[in-house]
Amino acid sequence: MDAAERNEILTRYEAHQRRFERVAARRAPVAEVIALPQRYVVEQEPTPREIEVLQLICDGLVNREIGDRLFLSEETVKSHVRHILAKLQARSRAHAVAVGFRRGLID
Repeated sequence: MDAAERNEILTRYEAHQRRFERVAARRAPVAEVIALPQRYVVEQEPTPREIEVLQLICDGLVNREIGDRLFLSEETVKSHVRHILAKLQARSRAHAVAVGFRRGLID
């Protein structure tokens, strides 16, 4: 790729960025778009079983191993993991472990 091609790509990128910023400036902030009324926000604590699953996630076990350890099907473990992520508002298993540590749910 020569310098002319790089400049053309950069020019197109900058034009695209300007269009994006103009559209974004006209839209409402994301917080206003997705904000739920307070009465719909459900704050729940994980159940003892979910905390047990979270501890095993922290120990590095995968769903199949957690199921074997707790005598659960892999699908049940997946369900517990989904509930844990939702209740802790975590983006991933690692994030859930970090939140669990901060909140004192696991050691």
